[in-house]
Amino acid sequence: MAQAAQQFDHGGDGAVPGGVPGAGHGFGFGGRSGIAVSIYADRGYLRAEMAEDAAAAGLRIAQTTDLARLLEPGDSPSLPELVLVDCPVIDDAELAALSRLDQRASQQGAHLVVSTSMGSLDEVFGCLDRADAQILVSPSRADRVIALGRVLSRSGNRVRELSEEDRLSLLRLTDQVSQIAQRLEQLSAHGPGEGGAFRFDHGHGTGGRDVRQDSQFEAGSDRLVRASRPPLPDPRLVRKIIRQRQLRARFFEGDLFADPAWDMLLDLTAARVEHVRVSVTSLCIASGVPPTTALRWIGQMTDAGLLQRVDDETDRRRAFITLTDKAADAMARYFAELGTSATSLV
Repeated sequence: MAQAAQQFDHGGDGAVPGGVPGAGHGFGFGGRSGIAVSIYADRGYLRAEMAEDAAAAGLRIAQTTDLARLLEPGDSPSLPELVLVDCPVIDDAELAALSRLDQRASQQGAHLVVSTSMGSLDEVFGCLDRADAQILVSPSRADRVIALGRVLSRSGNRVRELSEEDRLSLLRLTDQVSQIAQRLEQLSAHGPGEGGAFRFDHGHGTGGRDVRQDSQFEAGSDRLVRASRPPLPDPRLVRKIIRQRQLRARFFEGDLFADPAWDMLLDLTAARVEHVRVSVTSLCIASGVPPTTALRWIGQMTDAGLLQRVDDETDRRRAFITLTDKAADAMARYFAELGTSATSLV
């Protein structure tokens, strides 16, 4: 039986149900944001914990209730600015409700943060394709706090102070993805003055001259030629490199060599040649970091134009991740430049 929703209107003291201290205690988010949040979770202790963290972040708790409220028929009220959902195990009816919630959040400009389990990740990821939802996998309390911080930053509220470790982790993630994107952009280029991915070719030798300035250049005689791209590497080589990289974790702490962006690029490169579709769960495993961290990397790399989401044409509840053409082109050129030395690459 569905539990009645609890309505809260937290004022300036930031109190939450149960008398837990609220705003300004523990997580360092500056000031009250005025953002209202609804919380949907079946586990009572988790609803209270999520409400406590949201109030500590300066959010106003609009309601906390269970997932059954998402399934109730009738006209759906307007959403608050933020909706938190916990669905570790999800059935078809709840997936449909989550998809409708995603659509409503997109239409109304609401933020959506959904936590789930590794076993339900593919289904949840597949139905969230409109509102740019944050997905957390079996998250720790710190993971939820970081997600709330991202919502506040997107809403124009400045996060005054996270822990130094969390702040540096977020900065490192953003900085590394930017560097990777820039490097791949350079690898995709074809040298200075060649006009990007295309070049003009007169059809015979020009001695290094610009054919557009050649006196013999005749209008209409030029050909727009796509600069040839080397093939992607043998997937057996890429899989060997991945195994070599994973072998280090047997002898050292895994976090010491964590490089999720590169590990995911390698996995997707091999899969592209093998004509294998990669689910988000599989890619999270390939990243070698916790799933919630991997999902943040996937989001950053998608924004950077390295990865893209591809919906399953036979099952709209599923989606896959692939390299963009730009990223595939850069990976091909990277391995071509390495040549035979790639066999010793780790």
